[in-house]
Parts: sequence; C-alpha cells; structure tokens
Amino acid sequence: MNKYITLISFVFLGFLCSGQHHFELKTGSNHYDAVITVNDCDAEKCSGSGIVELKDKKTLRTIQTLTSDDLYFYLNKEQQPSVNVIQLYDEQSPLIFEDFNFDGSEDIAIRNGNESSYGGPSYDVYVYNSTKKQFVISDELTTLAFENLGMFQTDPKRKRLITFSKSGCCWHLTTEYQVIPKKGLDKVYELEEDAMGGEEFVKVTKRQKINNKWIVKSKKYPIKQYYKED
Repeated sequence: MNKYITLISFVFLGFLCSGQHHFELKTGSNHYDAVITVNDCDAEKCSGSGIVELKDKKTLRTIQTLTSDDLYFYLNKEQQPSVNVIQLYDEQSPLIFEDFNFDGSEDIAIRNGNESSYGGPSYDVYVYNSTKKQFVISDELTTLAFENLGMFQTDPKRKRLITFSKSGCCWHLTTEYQVIPKKGLDKVYELEEDAMGGEEFVKVTKRQKINNKWIVKSKKYPIKQYYKED
C-alpha cells in the first residue's frame, strides 16, 4: 500500500513539474547567463509565477535566484523570449540587463505582470549591491516601472531615466529623472503635449529644472505641423 501511495505521489509530482517551461538566455548580459522557469506557456506567450536563475558566465555557478509573481512575455518564431527589448506600446522583454543607476554595475529588471498604465508591462527592478555582492530590489525604480507606460528607458550619456505616460489619444507626458548617488531620483525635465482642447492645435509645455528652479515654457503648434516635424 505504501509503495502504491509513493508511486502515485511520484507521478503526481512529475505531472506538476512537466507543466513548467524552461528557457536559457545567454545573450543580453555581459556577466550572466539566465535560466527562466515559468508555469504556463502556449504557442505565443508565457505567464504565471516564474523563477530567474542567474549564472556567472565564467564559472557557470548560480549566483542568485529571483522570482516573479507573473513572468509574462511573448515568444518569437523560435519559441524563445527576447532580452533587453523596450519598445513603447510594443514588445518588452522578460529580462532587461542595464546599469539603471549609472554606478558602473549591471542591474536587472524582471517582468512582473501587466500592472503599468493601460495594462502595460510592469517590472521589478533590482540594482547590484557591491557590498552584499547581490541584486537588491529598488522600490523607487520599481515604482517607475509600475506607474508609467511600461519599463522606463535610460540615457547613459546624460545619465537620465526617461518615463512616458498618457491620457487617451491626445495628452502625453515625457519625464526625465536624474539619479543622485545615495539619495535617489530627482525629476529634472518634463515635456507635456496637450491636444485635448478640441482645436487643431497642440499645446507643448517644457519644464526644466535648472539650479533647483523650474523654468517653464509653453507654445501652441498646429497639430499637423507639429507631428509632421516629430
């Protein structure tokens, strides 16, 4: 009887494990290979609770394992996920490797559902802690990736983080943040494009923080002219 129960338990556990899907990503990071395990996949996408195992490229040793409540991503023609793709209103990869806080160390963002604006991709953002020698969650950066239109973008040359938000078809906001070491984010620029007035014009407002003071400039443009130039 005990053998019968053991056999049934083994088969049941095997059935559960067989439902998991594994993907190995060797590109995208200079230092790590990543093994993704996710619960549910069909021909086009994967979703559900997931695990990301990071391995050192040189030693192949696992250095850290991170989780996601909903590791949601699409599959390409080869039935593989992309990496490091951030396209506004389009594909955004399950893993983004980049130096988000511009401290010289590679960081990682892991897809966690579709909780950003308009049901867009949301991410848990981890930064590398050189003292602990591991990735730690950044609440501030994670908030940026949940409250805007998907994952934020980086401008390494100017050391800025860039977010996008909107309201309907006719109001858009681009915001730039400067990363202040050991202090956090400082909003330094906004570009507001407002065409909600029902006219054939768009009101463009630029706000720039200079010497801790905001300089604001606004101007109206004919919609066809403005977006043609853009």
